[in-house]
Amino acid sequence: MPPSVHDTTVGAPVAEVAAPAPAFLDTQPGPDHDWKITLKDKVIAITGANRGIGLAIAEVCLANEAAAIFSLDVFEPGEEFVALQVANPKRLSYVQCDVTSEESVNSAIDAVISARGAIHGFIANAGMTKHQPALDFSRAQLDQLFNLNVFGAYFCATAVARRFIDLGIKGSIVFTASMTSYRPNRAAPSAPYGATKGAVRNMTHTLAMEWAKHGIRVNSISPGFIKTAMTYFVNQAPDWNLKMQYYGGMPRLADPKELGGAYVYLLSDGASYTTGIDIPVAGIVGAW
Repeated sequence: MPPSVHDTTVGAPVAEVAAPAPAFLDTQPGPDHDWKITLKDKVIAITGANRGIGLAIAEVCLANEAAAIFSLDVFEPGEEFVALQVANPKRLSYVQCDVTSEESVNSAIDAVISARGAIHGFIANAGMTKHQPALDFSRAQLDQLFNLNVFGAYFCATAVARRFIDLGIKGSIVFTASMTSYRPNRAAPSAPYGATKGAVRNMTHTLAMEWAKHGIRVNSISPGFIKTAMTYFVNQAPDWNLKMQYYGGMPRLADPKELGGAYVYLLSDGASYTTGIDIPVAGIVGAW
């Protein structure tokens, strides 16, 4: 049973018979296509949106006219979530979801569809990191990282793709990858974390190729240093200012909402021919 949606305010040679052609969904924009970059009338689900980057993305999506945003999160919402919910009556809701469980993911997505009748976009954002030398990682820590960052993202993408296909919706899936999928993070190294995000970015390209025939677009965003509870220590290092003299780029951490525009674009109909790409949003380019 789907979880409840909380709103607190899919002899002779025999001639060969050709296999039936796959059913392709027409992805060509129609004559009434709205070319404005907007999420108007769209129902978007975001994993891990009760706080941090996910909540900031939700706020930007709401500012860009999304009809409804659902946070699929294992944790209960906090004060920041409730405040955003109060400011956007009946447009922001929470569904309890453990993305490492296929059953939980399926139930949560079904709850979204049951509440709003459709789902148009999905952001697989839930993730975690752990910064320490590679030789210090235990198997349990590795399992935790890969279960959440890779398997959780995969479960979400495949589950929502099935719903898009069943509903005949040309949906958009956006993964949160990382600049560590490109190169090491010298300021806060983590080989396993970078490996998980490399897997996510690679998965983006393959799923985009497989699901294009259904009109489903799959892309990813690779954030750089973002100011969250997980990165608060980075710019407090004694040599931070010295590093910035040589790294180049923007010598600061980003506000999480600065990521939002890239997600809004990829979720919007304005990106109808954009699939299989990763967009780096990392002002401190040289820090990586």
